[in-house]
Amino acid sequence: MIRPGEIYRLKVAKILSFGAYLTDEEDVDRILLPRKQLPPNTRYGDELEVFIYLDSSDRPIATVRRPAVTLGKLAVLKVKDTSRIGAFLDWGLEKDLFLPFKEQTYKARKGEDVLAALYTDKSGRLCATMRIYDYLSARPPYAAGDEVTARIFDKNPKYGLFAAVEDRYSAMIPNKDIQGGIDVGDVITARITEVREDGRLNLSPRKKAYQQIGPDAELVLEKIREYNGVLPFDDHADPERIKEEFGFSKAAFKRAVGHLYKERLVELKDGKIIGK
Repeated sequence: MIRPGEIYRLKVAKILSFGAYLTDEEDVDRILLPRKQLPPNTRYGDELEVFIYLDSSDRPIATVRRPAVTLGKLAVLKVKDTSRIGAFLDWGLEKDLFLPFKEQTYKARKGEDVLAALYTDKSGRLCATMRIYDYLSARPPYAAGDEVTARIFDKNPKYGLFAAVEDRYSAMIPNKDIQGGIDVGDVITARITEVREDGRLNLSPRKKAYQQIGPDAELVLEKIREYNGVLPFDDHADPERIKEEFGFSKAAFKRAVGHLYKERLVELKDGKIIGK
């Protein structure tokens, strides 16, 4: 049986003025390839490699054009337009691919790229989904310490941010490693902190402690300037307050403040940090 969403090599069974009917070896299904898609000098009995999708009337139709994604696979697709019921993605065919609102893990915006998988809905129509957790591979070619590019595609307040490493491999940034400003839709550079037993990756956008002191110290200085030169708490502050202000742990904050103090860039006084 010929299924929409797949690429097939089919035989030309009949040529008419409006196109050609294609069939498989069992000659059960006959699929129309429109005249404008028909390669020049095509003859009866020729074999053509085509993609099967549904036309505007939800009838199977063939095209010689290659879509950006096939059934059960992933691809980064551009949002061409949006509506109240969903978004429409450019996947290389005349008919745009529908991304239902309920299949969006964050609001898709026109002109943006989204990582999506192709699936068949209950009505048999081809649609896109951003709920890609089950489509990602858990067999990564990486090791702890490797630096990778990751696309944040979903979040869970209990666990953290879910990411696709190189748009292919399943990963997560645990809550303890999330820095302020990172959210779904972002593409970041991260470090692999663990390859779990199930093959999925744990990530951190932070560098190793000795590498991170400089950037963290710069962030502390910026925050001091935002407070007009006096940060109203020091490294004895509540960890949650530090996390809220800086997006990193109390230990990282203490390292950064210690670094600034040694460089004589700040002064610690009366429970406050004063910039010099």
